[in-house]
Amino acid sequence: MTTGPSDLGKLNDRSRAIFRMIVETYLATGEPVGSRNLSRGLPMTLSPASVRNVMSDLEQLGLIYSPHTSAGRMPTQSGLRMFVDGLLEIGNLTEEERKQIEAQIGIKRAQSIDQVLTEAGEMISGLSHCAGVVLADKQVSRLKHIEFVPLEPTKALVVLVGEDGSVENRIIALPAGLPPSALTEATNYLNAHIRNLTMAEARSTIEAELTTAKAELDILTQKVIKAGMAEWSGALGDQKSLIVRGQANLLKDVNAVEDLERIRQLFDDLESKQELIRLLGLAETADGVRIFIGAENKLFSLSGSSLIVAPFQDKTRNVVGVLGVIGPTRLNYARIIPMVDYTARLIGRLLT
Repeated sequence: MTTGPSDLGKLNDRSRAIFRMIVETYLATGEPVGSRNLSRGLPMTLSPASVRNVMSDLEQLGLIYSPHTSAGRMPTQSGLRMFVDGLLEIGNLTEEERKQIEAQIGIKRAQSIDQVLTEAGEMISGLSHCAGVVLADKQVSRLKHIEFVPLEPTKALVVLVGEDGSVENRIIALPAGLPPSALTEATNYLNAHIRNLTMAEARSTIEAELTTAKAELDILTQKVIKAGMAEWSGALGDQKSLIVRGQANLLKDVNAVEDLERIRQLFDDLESKQELIRLLGLAETADGVRIFIGAENKLFSLSGSSLIVAPFQDKTRNVVGVLGVIGPTRLNYARIIPMVDYTARLIGRLLT
């Protein structure tokens, strides 16, 4: 049964209170809760029998289920989604947590972007006790030099050197019939125009000037330059850099064999990484934090895990990556959501 925030309208105050307590107990302990314990903890006076009647209604709505015969109730994936979308009260980071994040991010200003993102993944993994993930465009910070190195008649290696000493190598397809001089001309032209610019600034500059440079550059040389620019933007292939840190955190609080099997499946999924890259790519098209729960996506169809991610932007307000955490569906959403959002904002400031 499919549920959504609109289903909240079907719940009266008593049903909401019971549903909230079932979900919050599950998030805190990972255990089902029974009618007797519910009746004791509710802010209203209800007998266990009355609680069971409400639980039966919630079960018919597809919001909760019983994992075992005669056991208590736990939220279904649909129920958890409805709770996160409609009932979750987002907490605030403590001042200590904010200072800890700011200190660790601020220290990295002298390092390369890749180093900063790696540290950010490790940091958010440590704070959230989940696996930290970062997906970003492969890029050096500011360009110092570019070189085209011929590999074979149809391919060349593009070597990008950043002012921070970082080096990236990318392979591009060459147009047929390209003379060796065209690579030299493309190298000289780009180095005269890209120094001290970021990737995005270099693309904008070259795109604007290339139309006026047609007289001095032949058609094949222009194609080489455009192919190199396409590689910078990832248009000719997967130019994403994926960082996963703290996978060992996923093994904590594993209470049953089936939990361990789900984690094993998640590790297998992470090894392939391609589905995770596609999934994180969805977060790049949206503002703010996005939450993927369980089988809402292909990656987690068997692992029963959740992903909380937020995009970060460069100074031109273009989304250049996403940062977040992977963990079991039993996450402390109220704490982790603002943590992911705040860290992504800080990364964005650093990139500007």
